Amino acid sequence: MTIISQTQRYIPHELKTKYYAVKLYRNGYPVSFVCRRYKISKASLMRWNKKFDGSKESLIDKSHRPLTPHPNSHTEEEIKWIKNYLRRNPNISLCELYGKLRVEKGYSRHATSLFRFMRKMGIYVNKEKKEKYKPKHYDTPKNIGIKWQMDVKYVPKECYTGKDKEKFYQYTMIDEASRERFIYPYKEQSSYSTVDFVKRAIVYFNYRPQIIQTDNGSEFTHTKKTDRVHPLDVLLNKLNIKHQLIRPRTPRHNGKVERSHRNDQNRFYNFLKFYSYADLLKQMKAYLKRSNNIPMQVLGWISPIQKRNILKEACTNALLPN
Repeated sequence: MTIISQTQRYIPHELKTKYYAVKLYRNGYPVSFVCRRYKISKASLMRWNKKFDGSKESLIDKSHRPLTPHPNSHTEEEIKWIKNYLRRNPNISLCELYGKLRVEKGYSRHATSLFRFMRKMGIYVNKEKKEKYKPKHYDTPKNIGIKWQMDVKYVPKECYTGKDKEKFYQYTMIDEASRERFIYPYKEQSSYSTVDFVKRAIVYFNYRPQIIQTDNGSEFTHTKKTDRVHPLDVLLNKLNIKHQLIRPRTPRHNGKVERSHRNDQNRFYNFLKFYSYADLLKQMKAYLKRSNNIPMQVLGWISPIQKRNILKEACTNALLPN
């Protein structure tokens, strides 16, 4: 199993990463497991744990500005010179101000020191906006059977009209290249359901992928450090399929299947009423056929079924001798 790195450059840890890392550590998980799961150092984890009081606010980074002035900082006399010149000449340039201070007042500091002090006072403000974080480009496979994304969606309880207090879960598998999906309902969210669903998905698509990508849920992988092999990994190793985990609490890395769940909510669950598991299975089967035949903008306004047929035909033609 491999974990996708968010980006190659350094990014400060988010507040939620600090919070959940400390919570996981205080729940008894080993330091090595927490550090490996959230990609943090032991020193950072110990520092966060020391100042954590149960609230997220306690983990917010505080100011690094020193409480006492530096010995080499501007003296009160120098500050008075600068303010007087600026008060009498509000439009004076930095170079002219620096020249007057050197000639008339014996100012011996570097021009950069003067600029930094004036920026600190708010006179020269750096107006350049920092570059916003842009997610790393995601390479979507060009052919079917390269990568599938798998996830689980909780079926809204408002849709169930039966008398028994049951919960239902929708397992979803999507081929990244064609956007064709396979969905199937279960009464439990477990490793047993996951293994059964993967077998059904292979039968439905009629081929096996090279990679299946999932989040870090307990139905897909062990959340505790253990020597046991997860049942899903046992199955995928037997089928020679790579199991790829996304970064914890980063659902955008599984964006295609997450987006399809939002479509399911708008197109299906907002209007669904079912009275039993068999009824849900029947209606979900009909909806699956409908959803795979809806044109998508990302596919050039053709449906996933049409996209699959095009890719399949192209792959067949590529294998034919010239």
